[in-house]
Amino acid sequence: MVHTVVIAPDSFKGTIGAAAAAAALADGWRRIRAHDAVRLLPMADGGEGTVDAFGAAVPGARRVPVTVTGPEGTPVEASWVLLPGDGEAPHGTGVVELANTSGIELLGAPPRLRPLDAHTRGFGEAIRAALAHGVSRLVLGIGSSASTDGGTGMLAALGASFTDAAGQPIPDGGGGLAELAAADLTGLPALPPGGVTVLSDVTNPLLGERGAAAVFGPQKGATPADVAALDAGLARLARLLPADPHAAGAGAAGGTGFALLAWGARLVPGSRAVAELVGLPQAVAEASVVVTGEGAFDGQSAAGKVPAHVAALAEGAGVPVALVAGRIAGDADVSDFAASASLTELAGSPAAAMSHPAHWLTEAGAALARALG
Repeated sequence: MVHTVVIAPDSFKGTIGAAAAAAALADGWRRIRAHDAVRLLPMADGGEGTVDAFGAAVPGARRVPVTVTGPEGTPVEASWVLLPGDGEAPHGTGVVELANTSGIELLGAPPRLRPLDAHTRGFGEAIRAALAHGVSRLVLGIGSSASTDGGTGMLAALGASFTDAAGQPIPDGGGGLAELAAADLTGLPALPPGGVTVLSDVTNPLLGERGAAAVFGPQKGATPADVAALDAGLARLARLLPADPHAAGAGAAGGTGFALLAWGARLVPGSRAVAELVGLPQAVAEASVVVTGEGAFDGQSAAGKVPAHVAALAEGAGVPVALVAGRIAGDADVSDFAASASLTELAGSPAAAMSHPAHWLTEAGAALARALG
């Protein structure tokens, strides 16, 4: 019996992107079941790999290179993706990702963390490039940020100004917010006709104990004193911009979610929006088997992550779904999956799995084909 197999993983963060992970899983599946029809729909939730996922999953998508100012102030070769026009966006949709323009991965390996002066200017420059192309709609992924600048770098690149008490531009980065006295958004461009949709799996507000600085600042190298300074700077920004700092997702990407709300954008759950845009619900409904995955599957993975959303779609369609993860934690609930595979278990250790992720994803694909074929 020939199966129709949909392979829809997220990226395995820090080791392999979603598109390459999907291809490796497909190679393993075809090794066991060569005659199955395999469809690759790599997924993302707005973070690293969002541009790659759209580029691989949408027919006619075209990658557009752009050089931007990286989070450290040095040039970065990045890209955005132009999706073909449709009824809602006749001149196409521009997909721009913060991770490949202003992301923490751009700070080196291991990252040279710069909690006070890393910024989002490059993200704004890439958005500006997509607008200059004439797109009818923007889709912005804002995961994997390197900074906590409240999105001021991004807005400044788009034409806003942020000045101190003397009327001088404040320095880039979250540290510059301590000098912020005035904000002028009149130089911002109008939203494209189809609007701006922001993809994020984060629901944190801008300020306070669940805010951008307190929750995500330490991951970016912020000390307790840095966190306090950054939160105070974000509070200064909140008093000047026309957006609700308590809104769900305002704290995403170091406050970039808040800045985008001030521009007029709409924040949505990332994995759900990506699934709709790449046609995953229809593909799952037509499938015999679905395979999804991510780098680490744990007790938090049910909260808006890609595997949970793919599993929910599969359950609704009555289609069995399998999970592949670099590591499956002891507190993880895998009861929604017909089968699962851990790269760490297949490889024998986390180090072995991470050093050759494509190989072990291929082995995982073969193992699942045997289990579910």
